[in-house]
Amino acid sequence: MTSLKDKLAVVTGAASGIGAAVAGKLAQAGATVIVADVQADKGETRAATLRAAGHKAQFVRVDMTDAASVTAFAQDVQTRFGTPDVLVNGAGWGTTHPFWEGTPELWDKIISLNFVGPMRLTKAFVQAMVQRGSGKIVNIASDAGRVGSLGETVYSGAKGGLIAFTKSLARETARYGISVNCVCPGPTDTPLMAAVPEKVTEALKKAIPLRRLGKPEEVADAVLFFSGDTASYVTGQVLSVSGGLTMAG
Repeated sequence: MTSLKDKLAVVTGAASGIGAAVAGKLAQAGATVIVADVQADKGETRAATLRAAGHKAQFVRVDMTDAASVTAFAQDVQTRFGTPDVLVNGAGWGTTHPFWEGTPELWDKIISLNFVGPMRLTKAFVQAMVQRGSGKIVNIASDAGRVGSLGETVYSGAKGGLIAFTKSLARETARYGISVNCVCPGPTDTPLMAAVPEKVTEALKKAIPLRRLGKPEEVADAVLFFSGDTASYVTGQVLSVSGGLTMAG
């Protein structure tokens, strides 16, 4: 079993869905987890739930679409807890509609949350990781960024950018003992998916070779793998967790 004993992990988007599952997996593996999210009430509750289960977790608020908030968050974490051993960029969001119905304001929000925000937060921590000579960065993108997704053109572009960012940063940081990898979930049973019409969900299940939606915990297992020593010789990789929905290289 992967052990993260005495490690510090920062997980964004950790108040619910996949991020909450990731925070739980890393905490169970022994890490002290910083539950980072824009939703203070849900974030505090998630951290409290982990502590009640005997794990180490603290909530720190961050708005990944706000540069000042990201900077303040990183400074707060560094001051109070130190440099993360594991950084999971898990915050993400998108909408489904034809590309031409989108607005520049919506595009900015999607790109900022799914691509620019993770770059900002990574930059805020990576120099200290370089100086220390170790670190694990795991970006949660999407299969939409690998193969495209109907009605999610801008979201797909942002996640595709995050995938390319992962590979390039992996090349830059490998010599400093830092690995950078990417997990790409397919359709997953999250609160965001619950808002999708049932007929669309059923169609997705039929298209997935395993004939079901993924579980947040299954995505979290992939993140845990990349976060531990079992992936010590793995960097710059993109892992699809999609039940076989996408099998492109």
